[in-house]
Amino acid sequence: MPKETKLYELLEVPPTASDADIKRSYRKLALKYHPDKNPGTADKFKEISRAYEILCDPDKRQNYDQFGEAGLNGEGMGGGMSAEDLFSSLFGGGLFGHQGGGGGRPGSTGPRKGKDMAHPLKVTLEDLYRGKNSKLALQKNVVCKNCNGRGGKEGAVKTCDGCNGRGVKVTLRQLGPMIQQMQTTCPDCRGEGEVIREKDKCKPCNGRKVIQERKVLEVHVDKGMKDGQRIVFNGEADQAPGILPGDVIIVLQEQEHERFKRRDDDLYYHAKIDLLTALAGGQFAVEHLDKRVLVVSILPGEVIRPGQVKVVPHEGMPSYRHHDNGDLYIQFEIEFPDPKWADDDTIAKLETILPARKPLPAFPADHLQEEVVLADVDESKQARQENGNYHDEDEDEEGGPRMQCAQQ
Repeated sequence: MPKETKLYELLEVPPTASDADIKRSYRKLALKYHPDKNPGTADKFKEISRAYEILCDPDKRQNYDQFGEAGLNGEGMGGGMSAEDLFSSLFGGGLFGHQGGGGGRPGSTGPRKGKDMAHPLKVTLEDLYRGKNSKLALQKNVVCKNCNGRGGKEGAVKTCDGCNGRGVKVTLRQLGPMIQQMQTTCPDCRGEGEVIREKDKCKPCNGRKVIQERKVLEVHVDKGMKDGQRIVFNGEADQAPGILPGDVIIVLQEQEHERFKRRDDDLYYHAKIDLLTALAGGQFAVEHLDKRVLVVSILPGEVIRPGQVKVVPHEGMPSYRHHDNGDLYIQFEIEFPDPKWADDDTIAKLETILPARKPLPAFPADHLQEEVVLADVDESKQARQENGNYHDEDEDEEGGPRMQCAQQ
C-alpha cells in the first residue's frame, strides 16, 4: 500500500491502477476542468496535471509510493512539464482555442540513487558445496515515519540563509597577487542546506529525517558459488528523503580448507598411501565435503608412483546454478616402511619377487671406480645454504681466516 494516496485521489483512481487507467482518467478530468471550458478551475486543472505528471513516470511513482510527497524532492509544476504541455501531449494539439504542439522538456531521469553497502560473508568450502542459508543483521537508516522524512512539522524546514541552501560556503582569500578560493561545509546547517528550529524538530529523529533500524537479511548461498561472488539485495541500503535506496551487496569470502584445494569446479586432494597399496593395489578413504566417505580402490597391478595424479570423475564441486559436478584430482604420496623393516630375510624375499636390480653402466677402462656410502644430510647446514649463508661457522669459532680491509 502506498505511503500516501492524495495524488491517486486527485485522478480518481485506486493505487493499484494501471498506467492505461491513469491516462484514461486524466484525459477525462482534464477535459472537465480545463480553464477554457470551465473558468475558475485553473487550480484544480494544475493539481490533476501535476498528479498525472508524477504517476505516469514509473520512477516518480515508485518514489511517491514509498516516501509520499516528501520523496518527490520538491517536484512540482515549476520544474517539470506544464499543465498545458501535458494536456497537449495527450490530445495531440490545442483545445478550446489553444493551438500548438506538446513541447515540454525531455523525460526526467528520476530521483538519484543512494550509495550501495557491501558486507563480507565468510563461507567454508562445505558451505559452497552443499549450499547454505545465513542470516545477516545490519543497521540501516530508514525515513522517519513520524515526520515523513521532513525533519519537523509541516513548514518547519527552512532554507539555510548562511549558504542559500547549497550546504557549502565559498570564501576568498588574498595571497599576494593571487586570490585563493576555499569551499567549506556550512556550519549553520552542517552541509544539509536546510535548518529547523530546535522546538520544531521531530522528536523521534531529532530533525535528522531518518532513524536507525535493525534489518535481518536471509542470505541464500547457492551450491557452486565462488570466492568473491556477490549476492545483491536491491533497495535494502540506507534510505533518505527523495533518494532511492542503494543496494546491499554480500561478497562471499571462501576460507582455506585443510584437505581440499579448489580450482573452478574441480577439487584437488593429497593422498598418502603405503608402499604395499602402491605396488599391489588396495583401498584408501577420502572424507568428502558432504560427509560422504569415498572408498577409492587401486586395482592390483596398477602401480602408483610418487607424485602421480589420478582423477575420480564427477566428484568435484557442483557448478553454479546447473549443479553439474567437476572432477576430483588426487595426487599421491607414497609412505615407505621404517628401515628396521628391511631385515636380511625380507630383502631376500623381495629379491625373488621384485624385478632384478639394474646393473651398473659400463665406463671406460681409464676411469677409476671408488665405492662410497650415503650419509644423512645435516639439516641445519642445508638450511643455511638455502638462506644464502654459505660460510662455515666452525671457521668463525676457531678463529679461521676472515676478509679484512687493506691498510695504507
